[in-house]
Amino acid sequence: MSANIVVLVTCGSTKEASKLGKAIVRERLAVCVNIISSPVRSIYRWKGRIESAKEFLLIIKTTRKRFPSLEREILRLHSYDLPEIIAIPITMGSKGYMKWLEDSVAIVSGKPK
Repeated sequence: MSANIVVLVTCGSTKEASKLGKAIVRERLAVCVNIISSPVRSIYRWKGRIESAKEFLLIIKTTRKRFPSLEREILRLHSYDLPEIIAIPITMGSKGYMKWLEDSVAIVSGKPK
């Protein structure tokens, strides 16, 4: 199984998406965060009702090893009661990009490099 993952997170505003993205990269929890600045329309069930919302999607590249810390940081900073945090394995990628990803979020002696 791949050590590298893509994590999807939705936010209610571009301001919140940018805040999360910057914090995640600054803390070396991800190598890169893409923010889809055109809104996506989300339809979902929440508290027994069908809801609809305009949201902004973050595409986060990181490793499985960093996921627990990434999840904690998202939960700490996110405005939603229950934010979407979904990890998808990266099954293939260019060798150079995968090395850059892994090196950028690597932990040495309990701290990020």
